[in-house]
Amino acid sequence: MTRRQFEALVEKALRRLPKRFKGKIENIAVVVEDWADDETLADVGVEPPDTLYGLYRGIDLTRRDSAYGNVLPDTITIYQGPIEEDCADEAEMAELVRDTVIHELGHYFGLDDETMERIEDSEP
Repeated sequence: MTRRQFEALVEKALRRLPKRFKGKIENIAVVVEDWADDETLADVGVEPPDTLYGLYRGIDLTRRDSAYGNVLPDTITIYQGPIEEDCADEAEMAELVRDTVIHELGHYFGLDDETMERIEDSEP
């Protein structure tokens, strides 16, 4: 899949977010990269052969106070390589991209991995 096609999957996932969440997202950039580099993997405690599908970097909404402002955007990075490698077709990729975008936005909203796993496990 070309980068442009993959970025279209990311854009589609963002467009399909519920309005109540879309309206609360500000000062955030979503970018696509090929793979997480070794330094990034080490920083987040991921050891090969494991990898990342996405990564949120920034100050989540629960940690912002009145002093927060005039800062560079937070960043969500979606990693194309591992998503392509782990998916059988474009439909599966679109679903994993959507799940990854939602997961990383969960971090933006202040949710940790454990909380998101509990939420996912409780969904019907």
